[in-house]
Amino acid sequence: MASQPHSLSYVGCNFLRQRLVLSTLSGRPVKIRKIRAKEENPGLRDFEASFIRLIDKVTNGSRIEINQTGTTLYYQPGLLYGGVLEHDCSPHRSIGYYLESLLCLAPFMKHPLRIVLRGVTNDQVDPSVDVLKATALPLLKKFGIDGEGFELKITRRGMPPKGGGEVIFACPVRKVLRPIQSTDPGKIKRIRGTAYSVRVSPQIANRIVDSARSILNKFIPDIYIYTDHMKGTSSGKSPGFGLSLVAETTNGTFLGAELASNPQGQGTAVLPEELGLNCAKLLLEEIYRGGCVDSTNQSLVLLLMTLGQQDVSKVLLGPLSPYTIEFLRHLRSFFQIMFKIETKPSHEELQGGEKVLMTCVGIGFSNLSKTIK
Repeated sequence: MASQPHSLSYVGCNFLRQRLVLSTLSGRPVKIRKIRAKEENPGLRDFEASFIRLIDKVTNGSRIEINQTGTTLYYQPGLLYGGVLEHDCSPHRSIGYYLESLLCLAPFMKHPLRIVLRGVTNDQVDPSVDVLKATALPLLKKFGIDGEGFELKITRRGMPPKGGGEVIFACPVRKVLRPIQSTDPGKIKRIRGTAYSVRVSPQIANRIVDSARSILNKFIPDIYIYTDHMKGTSSGKSPGFGLSLVAETTNGTFLGAELASNPQGQGTAVLPEELGLNCAKLLLEEIYRGGCVDSTNQSLVLLLMTLGQQDVSKVLLGPLSPYTIEFLRHLRSFFQIMFKIETKPSHEELQGGEKVLMTCVGIGFSNLSKTIK
């Protein structure tokens, strides 16, 4: 019997998903103390408890211990099992909150994962399913995770506060990942997007499209924004609208931005025209930051590089977000891996913000439960 790897100990509720995902992949138990210990309502929130239940569903033999007040969590990971599953996500956070972590774990399951997630598909906090579909899936394909069983489909949209959306995510399993050399993002060649509206006038989506195009048409002619108006049961339980935009470059890099309306009964009403303008500006901001991966998927690409074959992987990123910086610290604790970080000042005026070149040698992580075919 192999000796148990020693467990890591953390304090506080921040970065809970990062810690549980890395714990599951590295097989190292993790203990988190003082989760909101000082607050009036201490302990884990509903959406975090739902996330822990999801991790429990996709693994086999995990041990999870939570004390009575929910302020201490001990997690001893089991094997990633996968299979056909369903999960009801908490309406306090969108499905993107859960999906981001599933994207990290799905390629290393024993059986290909096919999961139906129910809840809020688009909100103002987490990356929406539309943006993850347009940016994260092409990224996984670069690492060799592809095949006919690879899809992310929105069958119903759900807006906060009540949700009612439904998403199907299917991902094949891989034994090893390809190393990547992604250092030239290329130039923007086209912009695609989706303006969606549920339980409001279908005209709203067209108004969003017109206002977004009024800014983007100044830069590039190849813009196509689909309008997606869901009716009946497929429109969820709450009204709302929003826009997600994705810019694609000549080298197959995807940069995304999105905005959603305020939830019903919360905050002031948002004009569709304003939402379209602001979302277009957010996309331009993301393009200015640049890099080969947009800011929402930085931690995903760094994780897949870490778990790659024992070969050099390089990626050029825009300015690192605080979440990514903490993720790099966690990678060092769980996998003892350090990245070589070189800043690349932008020489040309057209290149946007400062870039960072991240280089690492993969740890040669191999999916042990995947038999060699």
